[in-house]
Amino acid sequence: MTKVIVYIGLGSNLSTPAEQIKDARQAIDALVGVQEVACSSLYRSPPMGPQDQPDYVNAVMAVETDLPAIEILRCLQKIELDHGRVRKDERWGARTLDLDILLYGDQLINHPDLIVPHYGLAERAFVLYPLQEIAPAIQVPSLGDISILVEHCPLDGLVRLAE
Repeated sequence: MTKVIVYIGLGSNLSTPAEQIKDARQAIDALVGVQEVACSSLYRSPPMGPQDQPDYVNAVMAVETDLPAIEILRCLQKIELDHGRVRKDERWGARTLDLDILLYGDQLINHPDLIVPHYGLAERAFVLYPLQEIAPAIQVPSLGDISILVEHCPLDGLVRLAE
């Protein structure tokens, strides 16, 4: 299989979020058949949904792989579980780690377990700004140029954290 670049959103707002992101990044890079290409700065953002939870720390990571998208998804879900992620019915609740496949090459994927590009990508500053940081010229399949997407997406309290 040909290698593709996959963009992964990383988020956490529990149990030292910056450390959760750092550890997840290492775990992703350690996957067989996956190699890190780039990782954005860390960004802090207010939570989506219920506001009675801590702010999130987010980043976007680019990896190169020849693994199928569903296999990567399963690996990411295992990393989430290994980091104490508890899956609940509640959307946008607090979590130790949230890993999302944002883009898988230039593919459009509509699978019961995986939608790519990620369904909320175009409206989420905490995804678009870090993605633009590491891929400033990327064309998002079915959505267009990243710079135009960013231009139409307010910061909504997003702050880039010092390294």
